[in-house]
Amino acid sequence: MMLARLLAPLLLLCALLTACASRAPRRAESTPKQPAATGGIDDDVSRPQSQRYRHGSDFGPAGAPIDVSKIPEPVPKVEPRSRYGNKERYEVLGKSYHVLPDARGYVERGIASWYGNKFHGYLTSSFEKYDMYAFSAAHKTLPLPSYARVTNLDNGKSVIVRINDRGPFHDNRLIDLSYAAAVKIGVWPKGTGLVEVRAIDPSRGGDAGSASASAPAPIEQAAVSAKPASNGAATAPDSRTPAFGHALLYLQLGAFGERANAQRALAQAQRAGLADVSIVTANVEGRSIHRVRLGPLADAAAADAMSRRIERLGLGTPRVVIEN
Repeated sequence: MMLARLLAPLLLLCALLTACASRAPRRAESTPKQPAATGGIDDDVSRPQSQRYRHGSDFGPAGAPIDVSKIPEPVPKVEPRSRYGNKERYEVLGKSYHVLPDARGYVERGIASWYGNKFHGYLTSSFEKYDMYAFSAAHKTLPLPSYARVTNLDNGKSVIVRINDRGPFHDNRLIDLSYAAAVKIGVWPKGTGLVEVRAIDPSRGGDAGSASASAPAPIEQAAVSAKPASNGAATAPDSRTPAFGHALLYLQLGAFGERANAQRALAQAQRAGLADVSIVTANVEGRSIHRVRLGPLADAAAADAMSRRIERLGLGTPRVVIEN
């Protein structure tokens, strides 16, 4: 009898806890419990990135490039947002990224890279299997999945890609193309290319393959002279449609509404020993914006090296800008 009285409160507590647990809402899982394996690949997404892949570095297939003319481009269609890879905000390597609510109206220029064999068959951020022989891409902020036309600004070649992955997490990279997409527009085997990424809105119809989708929009300003004026200033002429084959790469140190602030930033950069820095003025929605830029630079490698130097000088993280 004494034992029963001692056990009764314990049994009651257990019953209450069980009832509370049964009424507690289920938390959405951030990752599938058992990621699928492909072609003998054991893709354990719980492992650190440094241990997840069988190869330590990335590479393309051996032999000649594939015949991409036989690979069909994806046809943009309205799709639900992926359950995975679409957190409103996420952090990688200490930097925060905000996923766009939708892709409509997105147009940006920057440096494209590509990825291949190291990731082939592994799960992307949307938990689809990466296929290096399909026209796909990784982007830091566009919703998954999204469709975009990527145009190489040096040769005019373009491809429609389906964006189903996150990356590239490199300061000076805008988009990571699949191996096939990189071959299609001439980014492979060079490794990088100056591109325009123009999102396609499937709900509007007719965007894919249309002239408006394949040709970049007029840019805000023309190319900056490689030799700025004696006072370090240059004024951009009116907008014009770019010509392929003349893409120029710059690093933007800052953009200012007041010219005096731009001149102070220019003087600071020059005191730090940076050459080829100038102020470029453009009219944006009726306002004059004064941008402090360095360049033009030879290629992405030069931009990477100069970016590191600018950061070491305490001048912040520059932004890649491409002009024609």
